Amino acid sequence: MQLNEITEVLNRPISQELLARDLTRLAYIAEDGTPRAIPIGFTWNGSEIVMCTPKNAPKLTALRRNPAVALTMDTEVHPPRILLLRGRAELDVVEGIPDEFLQMNGTYTMTPEQRVEWETEIRSLYDGMVRIVVTPTWAKLIDFETTLPIAVEELARQREERRRTE
Repeated sequence: MQLNEITEVLNRPISQELLARDLTRLAYIAEDGTPRAIPIGFTWNGSEIVMCTPKNAPKLTALRRNPAVALTMDTEVHPPRILLLRGRAELDVVEGIPDEFLQMNGTYTMTPEQRVEWETEIRSLYDGMVRIVVTPTWAKLIDFETTLPIAVEELARQREERRRTE
C-alpha cells in the first residue's frame, strides 16, 4: 500500500474518531509461535501509534524476534466502525514514565485527587517503560456504509451481476 493511500484512509473522519479512542487490539506472534491479540492503551501522534508497556512484558521478546504487528480499533455499536492497521513495532526503552502513557490514560474519568494518586502509584511502580511505536504500512477502514470487508464487497458484486443477468 502506498503512503498516500494510507494517509487518505487515516485522514477520514471516522478513522480520526477511532484513532482518538483509548484501546487498540495488538496482534503479534508470541515466542511459542502462536498468535496473540491483546487490548492495550495507545495514543496516535499524527503519524504513529504509540503504546507503552513494562520493560519485563513477555510481548517484548516476541516483538524483538518478529516485529510484524496488526492493530484494530473499533466501536461497540451497529453498524460497527473498524480501523485495521498493519506495521512493524519499533521498541524504545525509556527511563521513567513516557508522556504518551500518561496521555493515553488521561481520558479515564478520575477526580483530580484520583489522578494524583494514580500518577504517584505509577511512578513508584515503574523505573522505566518500553514505547512500542508502529508506523502504519497498511490501513483499511470498514464502516459498513461506504466501506466493507473484502469478502462482503465480493459478495455484493456477485449479487449485482446476478441481478443484471436475471
